[in-house]
Amino acid sequence: MKSIILSVDGMTCSACSNGLEKYLNKQNGVFEANVNLVMANAIIIYDEKILDQEKIEKYIKQAGFKSLGIFKKIDVEKDNKKEKVQFIIFTILAIVTMYISMGHMIGLPTLSFLSAEHNPINYATCLLILTIAFFGYGYDILKNGYKNLIHKIPNMDTLVTIGVASSFVYSLYSMYMIIKGHMHYTMNLYFESAAIVIYFVKLGRYIDGISKDKTKDAIKKLVEITPNKAIIEVDGIQKEVTLDEIKKGDIVISKAGDKIAVDGEIIEGSTHLDESFITGESKPVSKNLGDKVIAGSLNYDGFIKYKAEKIGKESTVSEIVKLVVEASNTKAPIAKIADKISGYFVPVVIIIAIISFAMYLILGYDFATALSTFVTVLVVACPCSLGLATPLAIVISEGVCASNGILVKKSEILENASKINTVVFDKTGTLTYGKLRISQIYNYSKLSEKELMGLAGSIEEKSIHPIGKAFVEYMQENKILKSEVKNIENIAGYGLIGEVDNKKIILGNRKIIEKFAIENNHLEDEKILALNGNSIVYVANENEILALIGVNDIVRKNAKDVISKLEKHNIKTIMLTGDNKETAEKIGKELGITKVISNVLPSQKSETINKLKEDRNRVMMCGDGINDSPALANADIGVSVKSGTDIAMDSSDVILTKNDLDSILKLIKISERTIKNIKQNLFWAFFYNCLMIPVAIGLLKPFGISINPMIASLAMVFSSFTVILNALRLRKNKN
Repeated sequence: MKSIILSVDGMTCSACSNGLEKYLNKQNGVFEANVNLVMANAIIIYDEKILDQEKIEKYIKQAGFKSLGIFKKIDVEKDNKKEKVQFIIFTILAIVTMYISMGHMIGLPTLSFLSAEHNPINYATCLLILTIAFFGYGYDILKNGYKNLIHKIPNMDTLVTIGVASSFVYSLYSMYMIIKGHMHYTMNLYFESAAIVIYFVKLGRYIDGISKDKTKDAIKKLVEITPNKAIIEVDGIQKEVTLDEIKKGDIVISKAGDKIAVDGEIIEGSTHLDESFITGESKPVSKNLGDKVIAGSLNYDGFIKYKAEKIGKESTVSEIVKLVVEASNTKAPIAKIADKISGYFVPVVIIIAIISFAMYLILGYDFATALSTFVTVLVVACPCSLGLATPLAIVISEGVCASNGILVKKSEILENASKINTVVFDKTGTLTYGKLRISQIYNYSKLSEKELMGLAGSIEEKSIHPIGKAFVEYMQENKILKSEVKNIENIAGYGLIGEVDNKKIILGNRKIIEKFAIENNHLEDEKILALNGNSIVYVANENEILALIGVNDIVRKNAKDVISKLEKHNIKTIMLTGDNKETAEKIGKELGITKVISNVLPSQKSETINKLKEDRNRVMMCGDGINDSPALANADIGVSVKSGTDIAMDSSDVILTKNDLDSILKLIKISERTIKNIKQNLFWAFFYNCLMIPVAIGLLKPFGISINPMIASLAMVFSSFTVILNALRLRKNKN
């Protein structure tokens, strides 16, 4: 199973994207295809034994579209000038068409050589030429409508194509009869209806295109973060290159005022970098030898050289863009329901239109009236607004999330987050900063404190847990030399084992002491450390405990406020940690969390999440993405609070790049607004169709209410425009 993201050209509305998606999903070898209208791309999961990129691109072509190859980036400099010029020209031609065909009806002066009364052949010929021009303008609609009909996946374009083609063919017949001398057929010309219907459909898509571009703002800003050029050092000589020319291992130079070009590691110099676009931290961060730098960061005041490590698609910024793009290519359950309804809706509308046409003829109406009703029903029922209702709201909300430092990997999260009633927090690195420090040492060995900490720190250095960093920083501050460590072993949820000078050293919590059946006479000291809010690290050899070390953490400054807000929002909060009971409960009390579950292993965290779900809780798990992977995966929504530098490796559903717990509540509120907005959009779309189809059929004619194809196409545009405006309201609520 393999996945590929392709750029697709030729999609102009939600009917196009839905049609292509259905067609691709019907092909042998395609497991799942999701087509994104806003991003103009498709993500296809396929069997590489059956398909390859070339075959998939052939399917896209068969469906009436064109593959532009692998999706690389959002076209920030997209030129809409041609589209705008075309729209202006055909707006003028639409006015001319309406004037020629209907000007005389409202008393406007007419040109005698184009008069329907005096020169009907000239009149018909002029309208024919104008209509053919509009057919060229709406060629994409007609082509997609025809192809979707052939592939048995009729959509909005199919309705328009059938209606327009019917009007055009009958008008050609009427024109033939006029040429034969039957001048009364002048009243049966519907060229202008075909032309104006196409114009109004294109008008709706032009407006839709403008709104789609607005939804890309947050992602465009990310794309534009990195500089276009950089300076690299080759054999001691500085050389200016483009980003594409930088290779892994190249030495890149950054001066004060420059932006970091690629992700890398400082090998010379020091500076302060503004990383706010990733971390949300407004203050410049001090960077020294060996520190990592992120592409797009602003160099405030220093000169540094750094080795390029992550370039192109591997960079942090590219990973963020990729995650947002992939998220917008997935569909929320509510969107799938709307798509399914649209799939049934179009064939039903075609049947209603055919029945209406037949009934008018049976009831004795002339063919022109029956045809006009047929076309009106098809045009007025076009489900463009229905197709826009969900995806537009989802994509706009994803943009709002991205601008708030919330990276959502799947669209369904934006629906499910509104249903969350329980948020489970890990402690270290989530409710706390994870910036630990050694606070107290109980040394029971014959070793000096420096020797003891050198022994313990050399092993802890191999750990990825925040506690390990506390030991490393302690060694650096006290200038303690490292020892050589062999046969390092990480026992998840317990601690570390390593060999120093051929002696096995054990570090970890109380459970690791119990695991190795080492006698523990220091529980009182552990209790004292725990009551002072310390995490406990035991240091032991195979026979006895050598030391007890207390490690302190700092609670996040807004954690208590976030917990309070969640509780007021009727969302339960739980702390789930591997730390000892006393420390966990002290932190829980400080933050206002009443339910604290401590002394749990990573696997037990996952079991706890499952139990909560079995009790009908909708659970969001918030962790640091290191030891919490099983729990994050088992939760209804897994949220990772961490730096953006490890985004590519993160397994959670949501990543908070700003390391701000307040983003959790923001996500839930954005989700609630999004679902409310989608329901409003679907209501207006269905209400419109339910209201307008009876009018189009002519059921309200006894009350003097009726419409023709042109009015129907204008009404259809108004329906779509209403949905677009309603969805765009989501952009105003960014907090």
